[in-house]
Amino acid sequence: MRVNWRKYNGAFIPLHPPHIEVKESSIKIQQIVQESNVFFARWISHFDCKKQLSFWYVIHDTPMGMNDYSTNTRNQIRKGLKNFKIKIIDKSIIEQEGYDIYTSALQQQNTFWKLKGKEAFIKDLEGEWEFWGIYFEASLIGYSQNKVTNGCCDYSTIKIDPRYKKRYPSYALFYLMNKFYLNQKKLNYVSDGARSLAHQSNVQDFLIRKFKFRKAFCYLHVVYNPKITGLINMLFPFRNIFYRINIRFFQKIGVVLKQEEIIRKQINE
Repeated sequence: MRVNWRKYNGAFIPLHPPHIEVKESSIKIQQIVQESNVFFARWISHFDCKKQLSFWYVIHDTPMGMNDYSTNTRNQIRKGLKNFKIKIIDKSIIEQEGYDIYTSALQQQNTFWKLKGKEAFIKDLEGEWEFWGIYFEASLIGYSQNKVTNGCCDYSTIKIDPRYKKRYPSYALFYLMNKFYLNQKKLNYVSDGARSLAHQSNVQDFLIRKFKFRKAFCYLHVVYNPKITGLINMLFPFRNIFYRINIRFFQKIGVVLKQEEIIRKQINE
């Protein structure tokens, strides 16, 4: 089973994209959680169902041309295309030049995730990825790390040097990547990932508002390690307190409690 899952921040999540259903039973997943001593395993089912649920992925599945965007968005895309050169690049370039971009971008984000060291950063580049580079003149100032598999593309990691954001690099990047994967490669959809449980995702709001991405609703499933089940039940009534505390340790607990809140809410949705 482990070949179908990967460890991420102390939990197991599926390796395959969300439209492919998890085949293992909850009992089997519980077994691997206990054997691996992770906190929990998380997966989804009924991807892109028509019911409005509390959990979703942000996707785009319609090929679009420049004229399909609003006038304002078209102008911003064109400014981005004028200011930057964007192209698919080799992983070695990210290994050599990407870490400084990653650190500068993460330091500007409202997130509690700890900054990775360079060795861990390079290790996370291993595997089958496609990399896009954003160049200002001759300098790499941003990149996207994409996973293309099973007829879809996940925009897994996008980092841009914050000093250049007012020149519209993200507009040009998303326009070109969407055009490449949806119009040219004719993939079924591109995704910016699942609903963020840690904080409000400005990027996902931006994609929905500007690039006509949409929410693909689905059911969230979690199997906990028995070692923490009792603790979650004990802390759950106090979840709103954890949501408000701006300390990394408490924020991480808040994410797990938010996850549990969504699961319990699904019963009545």
